[in-house]
Amino acid sequence: MGFFSKDIKTMDDLFVHTLRDIYYAENQIVKALPEMIDKATDQALKDGFEKHLQETHVQIERLEQVFAQHGVDVSGVNCPAIDGILEEADDVAGEVDDDRVLDAALIAAAQAVEHYEITRYGTLVAWAKQLGRPDCAALLQQNLDEEMKTDKALSGMAENHINAAAA
Repeated sequence: MGFFSKDIKTMDDLFVHTLRDIYYAENQIVKALPEMIDKATDQALKDGFEKHLQETHVQIERLEQVFAQHGVDVSGVNCPAIDGILEEADDVAGEVDDDRVLDAALIAAAQAVEHYEITRYGTLVAWAKQLGRPDCAALLQQNLDEEMKTDKALSGMAENHINAAAA
């Protein structure tokens, strides 16, 4: 089913489809983060990735709560966007020989992922509210807040020492 599929007829259908999109994305991120942790050489970056891996597991649990609250089956739909972002991150990381440059590349890749998640969660929060689902919106907002905090932490690491070391 494509993003603008004929199967999406209502705002509720769109909400559920996008919920399944981010559910798939979060599960792909859980698979990708251990490799990013292994590749990172800066200890603060490794620690940040490890913390976010744990947060992502909790975010998946929250998404499962949203599915239950909304009365739909837990499932994901293929998300070519997150697959592409993660594939590009893997490709770029595989081409970098200098560890300091690799850490900068990993931050850039992680922020691309974070920005995707931020857009999805922001949209889902707005739609949940529109659909009269403040219970769902509250859980999704928690995920959004964590994604924004992670993005800010990555920016701080990049700006405070990783980019300078790579340069």
